Amino acid sequence: MREIEAALGKRSYKVLIDNGLLDRAGAHLAPFARDGRLVVVSDETVWACQGERFLQSLGALNVAPIIVPPGEGSKSWATLTGLIDRLIELGVERADHLVAFGGGVVGDLTGFAAAILKRGCRYVQIPTTLLAQVDSSVGGKTAINTARGKNLVGAFHQPAAVLIDPATLDTLPERQMRAGYAEVVKYGLIGDPAFFAWCEVHGEALMAGDGAARRDAIETSVRAKAAIVAEDEREITGRRALLNFGHTFAHALEAETGFSDRLLHGEAVALGMALAFRFSAERGLCPRTDAESVAVHLKSVGLPTTLAAAGVEADGDRLAAHMESDKKRASGRLPFVLARGIGAAFVDQSVAMEEVRRFLDAEGS
Repeated sequence: MREIEAALGKRSYKVLIDNGLLDRAGAHLAPFARDGRLVVVSDETVWACQGERFLQSLGALNVAPIIVPPGEGSKSWATLTGLIDRLIELGVERADHLVAFGGGVVGDLTGFAAAILKRGCRYVQIPTTLLAQVDSSVGGKTAINTARGKNLVGAFHQPAAVLIDPATLDTLPERQMRAGYAEVVKYGLIGDPAFFAWCEVHGEALMAGDGAARRDAIETSVRAKAAIVAEDEREITGRRALLNFGHTFAHALEAETGFSDRLLHGEAVALGMALAFRFSAERGLCPRTDAESVAVHLKSVGLPTTLAAAGVEADGDRLAAHMESDKKRASGRLPFVLARGIGAAFVDQSVAMEEVRRFLDAEGS
């Protein structure tokens, strides 16, 4: 078993990675069960596929499951309100630990509910999608979406532990695997060119189910994420902002497609990263060959790298309008994470929105 620490002082926690870990979850969750009880939040799809296996692993622990609809639509006020009401009905106290058993949506929703219920209780992440295992389960970002944009209402609230079983990916649909893989590639693009080169060689094997490739990708991604979060937990110094690479474009694309299955988050991130590299090249910041290499690799695993490939027909004005509500906006300006090359991302505060509009207009033509 591989163990990685998110070093945050008194709020430090361990991320455990091992095949079959879900079958031993009870032993790891028992210390978090008050009076032998756990409240587990999952979605209908995950619970149908893996709920029975999870329950068997918990042995004598008393489990109260709360099941929400799958998909980005559950990151909403309505679902959050329903979840909070149910947690209160169950008598959840501040000393309790919720368990988020599912993908990024379940983790974000459960984490935010834990952050605000009775002014804060704790939670444990058991991510079951590649995207959640390599990114969203670590770092304590929790949120829901609103009609005005993605993740606009949320809190920094660190989990007490993260349990990752790569074997849970065996039941993950191929499209969800591809979407999660975009976040794997991101770690190479922002600061580890050798890892991007590894992805170019091993990406297809990972997608095809190679266990060693999956474990290596998950471990490398989690180590990178944990190190960045330990250095800049709340995006104060700018280091953690690098993790938003591609996301400013991506969130606008998700808003344009109604936060729906038309464009999954990871698909939007893949396109957003391709756009960020082409925009960087357009501004003379990085070689066009790097932008081409990124697009070629993402396309080779079936991810969208153009607006047309993603089925997005909006012009620059519409997409830029979505960006106006971005939570990272400060003093009237929106920072963009751009690149000087593969593995050399940086935060650029000088980007004018008119420049972005023209670029997106050209991308859509």
